[in-house]
Amino acid sequence: MKRFFLTLALLALVLPAAYAGQYKNFRVSIYTRAYEVEKMKDPEWLKSTWETISSQMKVDRIYLETHRDLLIVPQSTIDAAKKFFKSKGVEVCGGITYTVNERNSFETFCYTNPEHRKKVQEIAEYTAKNFDMFILDDFFFTDCKCDLCVEAKGEMSWTEYRLHLMTEAAQSLVIGPAKKVNPNVKVIIKYPNWYDDFQGLGFDLEHGPQLFDGVWTGTETRDPSGAQHLQNYESYSIITYFDSLRPGHNGGGWVDSGGIGMGADRYAEQLWLTMFAKAPEMALFDYRQLIGVNLNPMYKTAWQGQGTSFDWDEMMKPYKGVTPTTLARIAGYVFDKIDPIVGQLGNPKGIVSYKAFHTGGDDFLQDYFGMIGLPMDIRSEFPTDQKVVLLTEQAKGDPDLVKKIDAQLHRGGDVVITSGLLEAIPDKIAQFVELTIDGHTLVDDFGRYGKADREFMIPEIGYFTNDSWELISAGRPLTKGTSGYPILHRGKYSNGYLYVLVVPEDFSDLYHYPVPALNAIRQFLGRDLKARLEGPALVSLFEYDNDKVIVESFRDETCSVYVVVGDRKIPVVLKPHSFELVDIK
Repeated sequence: MKRFFLTLALLALVLPAAYAGQYKNFRVSIYTRAYEVEKMKDPEWLKSTWETISSQMKVDRIYLETHRDLLIVPQSTIDAAKKFFKSKGVEVCGGITYTVNERNSFETFCYTNPEHRKKVQEIAEYTAKNFDMFILDDFFFTDCKCDLCVEAKGEMSWTEYRLHLMTEAAQSLVIGPAKKVNPNVKVIIKYPNWYDDFQGLGFDLEHGPQLFDGVWTGTETRDPSGAQHLQNYESYSIITYFDSLRPGHNGGGWVDSGGIGMGADRYAEQLWLTMFAKAPEMALFDYRQLIGVNLNPMYKTAWQGQGTSFDWDEMMKPYKGVTPTTLARIAGYVFDKIDPIVGQLGNPKGIVSYKAFHTGGDDFLQDYFGMIGLPMDIRSEFPTDQKVVLLTEQAKGDPDLVKKIDAQLHRGGDVVITSGLLEAIPDKIAQFVELTIDGHTLVDDFGRYGKADREFMIPEIGYFTNDSWELISAGRPLTKGTSGYPILHRGKYSNGYLYVLVVPEDFSDLYHYPVPALNAIRQFLGRDLKARLEGPALVSLFEYDNDKVIVESFRDETCSVYVVVGDRKIPVVLKPHSFELVDIK
């Protein structure tokens, strides 16, 4: 528990003390756009909308945005809103969204343009004058390629230029001026959910967390089939990843109602996944959605009534004498239910996966691994205390990667690389085991590990016979077939093994692997964990350092799994879209 208490102590240093908490294990806050803050000039609108929210859920803190889309909320309105919420026992903080026109493909300010830079600084100063803490919403990046930017970029790549530009802008236009106006102000940057693409628009995860007083984490996964392809598991894994950027300075998670069309379960799920990662605070985006997304029977999913963790009918019962009407009640229901469970959890543990700064490739792959029962712990530094280190293509940007792999293998640890990393840096990997990517092939048969329920494409790994070995193979067919191809491959080097985990061309095809193959992969990769999962894909395992695990199903039907601890197999029956807390002592 030492890490947990250290995190709380550090947070107390960078964040203002909260009012008396409504929950024992986390705070709940609401982020309010400038559009809704501006409406708070009408005291009747403010009173009635707050009644809608506060009668259905408990709130500790509210963030009032001063600017969005060139709308700056007048001082008199900010003063009135602050006075109102303080009278309700709610802590009040600020927020900024640096957009010129969010509806125009998220048009941001141009940080090369002198007039825009002046406006950015003025907004920061205005906000710091009004609040002792404020958050920059998702959009403190730049997507501008105007002539000024093209000229200033010169021979640099857009990524290089934007990283340099936005780091400078953070210091000279936001943080510095804000602290000059209000030396007590804490400036927090909220990083969104698309972390693998940050560098291309200037989000600097290497330096930004060190410059700002804290970070906030976007845990909105919404519809996983949407344009970003963000899997459900990311609502958990991104919290633990951002924790590693600057330990003790990750203030919390942030969810919106973007996935409500998939059903109320999908919205609820994001909230408790964020809490499973031990986020200190859950910020709900936004005030408008909490009053305007009405409870509709269309949000009641087909699997309701089968023992799901989110129970629509229970949620719809009157709360403190009030009949639920909006999204606020879904949130309140989830928080009331999850608080005592979070109180039983230690520090999250997982298979450590190293991600180098400003490096793409195998985008969000760890979240797909999380969906097949591999607990993930993404870190920004290569670990030296693990039996197994997982490296995806995101590790290729580290110039010292070969030295780090060599040291891990020399000390008797193992390294698991993905086929994506092998394809990206084959010459570097050849210093340990000589392997090649020789094309691609369709497979559906895993031999003694069973048959998949569909065909899919995998990279073909080439190797020298008897120098390295296939542990899991697949073909079409493999059983009584003519050819097989590695799925999990292993070669010896020094005192350890280098494994290659072959990843399908479509990452979601991992969900179609036969159960015995998934079980074997979990066993090979999970040597640093006390427990492992046996069962189908679309079931996640969350492990903690106090002998607790959570098993969660994202499946639409009931399934049975085992939590394996040494020689013990603990059976768990999971209803659709439900989770179970398991003691593994």
